[in-house]
Amino acid sequence: MLGRLSWAAIPFDEPLPLISMAVVMLAILGVLAIVTVKGWLPYLWREWITSVDHKRIGVMYMLLGLVMLLRGFSDAIMMRTQQAIAVGGAQGYLPPDHYDQIFSAHGTIMIFFVAMPLVIGLMNFVVPLQLGVRDVAFPVLNSVSFWLTASGALLINASLVIGNFARTGWMGYPPLSELAFSPDVGVDYYLWSLQISGIGTLLSGVNFVTTILKLRAPGMTYFRMPVFCWTALASSLLIVAAFPILTATLMMLLLDRYLGMHFFTNDAGGNQMMYVNLFWAWGHPEVYILILPAFGVFSEVVATFSGKALFSYRSMVLATLGICVLSFTVWLHHFFTMGAGADVNAFFGIMSSIIAVPTGVKVFNWLFTMFRGRIVYRTPMLFAIGFLVTFVIGGMTGVLLAVPPVDFVLHNSAFLVAHFHNVIIGGVVFGAFAGYNYWFPKVFGFTLDERWGKAGFWCWLVGFYLAFMPLYVLGLHGMTRRLQHISDPSWQPWLLVAEAGAIVIMCGIFCQVAQLYVSIRTRELRRDLTGDPWNGRTLEWATTSPPPAYNFAVLPQVETLDAFWEMKRRGLTPTQPIYETLEMPRGSPIGVVTAFFASVTGFALIWHIWWMAILGLLGAAVALLVFGWSDDRERELTAAEVAQLERARRGLRQPA
Repeated sequence: MLGRLSWAAIPFDEPLPLISMAVVMLAILGVLAIVTVKGWLPYLWREWITSVDHKRIGVMYMLLGLVMLLRGFSDAIMMRTQQAIAVGGAQGYLPPDHYDQIFSAHGTIMIFFVAMPLVIGLMNFVVPLQLGVRDVAFPVLNSVSFWLTASGALLINASLVIGNFARTGWMGYPPLSELAFSPDVGVDYYLWSLQISGIGTLLSGVNFVTTILKLRAPGMTYFRMPVFCWTALASSLLIVAAFPILTATLMMLLLDRYLGMHFFTNDAGGNQMMYVNLFWAWGHPEVYILILPAFGVFSEVVATFSGKALFSYRSMVLATLGICVLSFTVWLHHFFTMGAGADVNAFFGIMSSIIAVPTGVKVFNWLFTMFRGRIVYRTPMLFAIGFLVTFVIGGMTGVLLAVPPVDFVLHNSAFLVAHFHNVIIGGVVFGAFAGYNYWFPKVFGFTLDERWGKAGFWCWLVGFYLAFMPLYVLGLHGMTRRLQHISDPSWQPWLLVAEAGAIVIMCGIFCQVAQLYVSIRTRELRRDLTGDPWNGRTLEWATTSPPPAYNFAVLPQVETLDAFWEMKRRGLTPTQPIYETLEMPRGSPIGVVTAFFASVTGFALIWHIWWMAILGLLGAAVALLVFGWSDDRERELTAAEVAQLERARRGLRQPA
């Protein structure tokens, strides 16, 4: 009846998962109690859960990413603590089986359920506003995308207390992920959560490519688009091209596990290295899917807080497109040691060095933008400057690893761990935090507290260097990654420094939580009544904070790059606008309903509960058919209603 699911799936003999489960359940029950007592549930259902407004969906993506950051960081602090104390005769506090699950969950969560939601959340909120349009091309599909991502995150967290998670690392390499070596449900949790969330991500990519190519304000040609829109377009094109590779690869592994096929086994014609090639044919473009939008954030932040136009806009756009193309030519540098031969290694080593060139162009453009600018050191700008220093170091170590003989020495060492975190934390995470601080007043109508924001930045910056610079040294000393026990006592001082760095980063997270709390408490003193708190350059600052559901009552007319800055420079004051009737999409529950059935189906497939899987698939199909036949998808705002809303938003009284 329940397949492989039984009471044995609950880890009653392991205190850490049970304590974690209790804390999470208490938090969920507490939130539900507050929502119920306050009577907020109808509002949340109507305005958020079923919303198809790109701004609301962007906020929910960001919230998901930040919550999962806490989950993923808890794994990180446990790993750092285990390695710092499990030296010599000491065994630490994490048994090998649990430790293996933790490092696998940490990588999976941080890539798929922290970095991706944060990046896509910023794109969701900002891109339509910067394009001067009212929404994305497919608003309902946008909701489905988000809720499928949340569904995948739910399955990952369910593995904490029901069954276990994969012990294969976040890449799921065969033969370790094959049924013979991982007969339990851990790898199945990994595969189905990524398949479900991957579909959501692919749909987002299609949505944004269509939006940017087909929906832009009147007069906004391609070379009048803000750089963030260009990086969002490049990232979305990579999603559309690369994520089907991951979906097909994981599906082949699922067929190996469920139907006894031999795509990646060592017998019956299978080839384990085919998985590695396919995985990294997706995996290296994925790095640029994450970092390109962060580059766009830094371009907006540096130009705004330097009081200057971005230096050499066209070279920045061309560098972005160059990275987009070249990212598909470098995947083999992740496994130079596979024995492909000197010619193959040489080609991919050269290409891995060449792809650093357009990134270098961007770095110099940001530096020249700041040169002789009137720099204002607000929290977003601090993250941008911290990124420039940190990311260049990470990039240089990447070029070092692009040399095959060097990679033969450092492959699978702690040096690689340090490099990867150097570019992901210094690039993607710093970019997400810069964007979060930069666009927060546009989202909610009040600014964030600067003192706590700067304290959080310095903790993140100092903590990063303390946590990961020692790993470069340890990698050069021969320490491999994923060690549950350290046999060489001479490594312990470096590991203790790394542990201290993780604690400093944790202090940075506490500062950011305090920043949000203090800012909400003092929000009346922080109101942004202008809609333009930073003296911005792009169109999102031309509307009020927060923007209305329709973004712009009258679509702006774009005549140049940095359209809003040019309007202010020329002293253009808005004349009495002529409003028109607007058609707005209605909220729809199809996203959350589809995600519910996806979660049920994924859980059932993980535990081989076939009747539940069939019901879940049927439920999703029925829900999609019902929505597909519905024709009540839009609501109409008359010109008079738009005028009334605009007067109310801008604090104007109706004429007597």
